Amino acid sequence: MMFRPLILRLSAVFALAAAMLPGRGLDLTFRGRFNAWLIGNIEGALVSQAGFQYIPELTLNREWGGGLALDVVFSLDAGTTGEHRPDEKAAVTGNLEPYRLWTRLAGNRFEVRVGLQKINFGSATLFRPLMWFDHIDPRDPLKRTRGVKGLLLRYYFPGNANIWFWGLLGNRETKGWETLPTPQGKIELGGRLQLPLPSGEAAFTYHHRRADLSGTLEAQPSMPIREHRFALDGKWDLAIGLWFELAAIQRDTNLPLLHHQYMWTVGADYTFAWGNGLHVLAEYSQTARTDRLFGSGEHTGILGMMMNYPVGLLDQVSGVYYWDPRRHNHYLWVNWQRSADHWQFHFTVFLNPEAETVDPARDPAAGFSGNGFRVMVVFNH
Repeated sequence: MMFRPLILRLSAVFALAAAMLPGRGLDLTFRGRFNAWLIGNIEGALVSQAGFQYIPELTLNREWGGGLALDVVFSLDAGTTGEHRPDEKAAVTGNLEPYRLWTRLAGNRFEVRVGLQKINFGSATLFRPLMWFDHIDPRDPLKRTRGVKGLLLRYYFPGNANIWFWGLLGNRETKGWETLPTPQGKIELGGRLQLPLPSGEAAFTYHHRRADLSGTLEAQPSMPIREHRFALDGKWDLAIGLWFELAAIQRDTNLPLLHHQYMWTVGADYTFAWGNGLHVLAEYSQTARTDRLFGSGEHTGILGMMMNYPVGLLDQVSGVYYWDPRRHNHYLWVNWQRSADHWQFHFTVFLNPEAETVDPARDPAAGFSGNGFRVMVVFNH
């Protein structure tokens, strides 16, 4: 049985069973977000990419006594993108697929959510070792990302401690930092324990899955290998904000530089009392592939900084800067945003090297290579 029909059935049965229970009336809400954009490259075509996206969302809510509530969310991702490169024929692609499709039953101290949903956690912003299940780009003002299909359970203890459990199935496409997909029909399991600390919090996270090597190494048998992920993260609100994330991956293979992987990030932020308040955030991150945990191997580091300044009630200016010391590359984005009622307008200028990969999670210039601009219009209803 394929997972997509299964998850649809589970969500539908869950929603119908809960909706038939006696309680308050159903609340239906419809909203949506439309955005259109143009990207131009100074060295190439004046308009190198253009497109639009519309995400309509229907939400059903029902409440009972004792804090018990049911939520059902269904949204679509509809849009088209056209790309033009010098001396090449323009390429136009379109898509129409579910963006979110989940049902949640929640009480005062728990929630159970099943379906196509966003699962993310951690403290870092620019470089996220815990970006396991999403592709959120810190430069994207809309924070768009694909969902994952699965079941998520969360329980909240007195005192703000909480524990998560999840099971994923049917997510054939790579997620987060993954370079190896999960074989079709294989279940992924994991959990997270989050604990309060003086002036902050810390958490331990674990995830287990099987990784498919057959598509990347011709000589590798199709038998998937076991993969274990461990992570520790924490954040504190002191005179300045401080946080860290550390994630390690162990795979049951003897292939060079695939046995162990790790990534760590440290960061801090502060709002200076200058004018309307200048918020500055900085992070440093390092990744490595080694034959043994924290051993010698391929190591890369990157430094990033984000700034945000509200010019007034309607306007704000923000910027993101990356420095790759290994390649001696600099990456810069400066964005102006204006908000008016249901509208948002964005104008971005970027100064970057040419992209070296096609993976935006690993190459800071992917999607914004070279020197150019982006214009975006957003309408929320």
